[in-house]
Amino acid sequence: MTKIKDITRFLESVAPLRLQESYDNAGLILGDGQAELTSILITLDVTEEVVEEAIASQCNLIVAHHPIVFSGLKKITGKNYVERTLLKAIKNDIAIYAAHTNLDSITGGVNGKICEKIGLENCKILDPAGGILKKLVTFVPVDYAEKVRQALFSAGAGNIGNYDSCSFNTHGQGTFRGDDTTNPFVGEKGTQHYENEIRVETILPDYLQGKVIATLLEAHPYEEVAYDIYSLDNKFEQIGMGMIGTLPEEKTEKDVLQLLKDTFHTGVIRHTALRQKKVNKIAVCGGAGSFLLNKAISAGADFFVTGDFKYHQFFDAENKIVVADIGHFESEQFTKELFYELLTKNFPKFVVRLSEVNTNPVFYF
Repeated sequence: MTKIKDITRFLESVAPLRLQESYDNAGLILGDGQAELTSILITLDVTEEVVEEAIASQCNLIVAHHPIVFSGLKKITGKNYVERTLLKAIKNDIAIYAAHTNLDSITGGVNGKICEKIGLENCKILDPAGGILKKLVTFVPVDYAEKVRQALFSAGAGNIGNYDSCSFNTHGQGTFRGDDTTNPFVGEKGTQHYENEIRVETILPDYLQGKVIATLLEAHPYEEVAYDIYSLDNKFEQIGMGMIGTLPEEKTEKDVLQLLKDTFHTGVIRHTALRQKKVNKIAVCGGAGSFLLNKAISAGADFFVTGDFKYHQFFDAENKIVVADIGHFESEQFTKELFYELLTKNFPKFVVRLSEVNTNPVFYF
């Protein structure tokens, strides 16, 4: 029997909640994770119409990009669309889950999907995150070092960029003496022991620390395992906001605008002045991305594709880049497709539906 929590745990293994911004509210927002799953409805936003669609489709889990609740609610009386939506979902036993900025920040997330739709190559994170990486150091008997290393790698440690199974190993000698209550793997209790060991160093993201340490303790032969955890200032190149990549062939600026218009089905694109230069490198950020403008410029992007640019923010481009505001909804619309691909691949026995409700609150005349 598959439960709602099985879906949410999977989604959080792809986009850990640790990666969400401080203002965000990703995760299971409404519902019982222990409830048996019937089917899933995927949407960008949760509205009353989306909940009605879930009811009609007999879906008891809505997976959305934008959280229906951002800040705390003191009352749920139905006075606005958020409260009415929640009330309708509660009455019909429909759970609501959101993966928002945590899904934005992973390599294969929202911005990766935008890059894919545009056809960008050699894509990488535009603004890699700091404060996520940690170093694990442990000490293993020589004959068991390979076993422990492989266990750590299988738990997600040792990834640096496009390389995996990364570690540094040095030989040394460990000493220990167990008291009368111990059962040492090597040596005898009550006697000082000297053991040839390997110091194994590897790297991991902090959201995997619990899993990696549990794996270490299970794989290590010692009764008491010595290890150190260090926080690192290094940027984590696989996690962060925005992405940047290159076109297979250079295009004119007008051709890029037409490509964006056709790909994202938008009737209008607000943009800064064209620079009359060929376009090769494009930076993207789904949703509101003005905070990444300087990063895009510093990275040498010719175009910055995003949404929600304010009037005065367009001036900040200073003719160093073309900003193309394609709209918030338009930039993130393919997130539904991303969810669908992830869920149907990993839960093929369940019905996963794409919502047919257009939740874009912005209309163009």
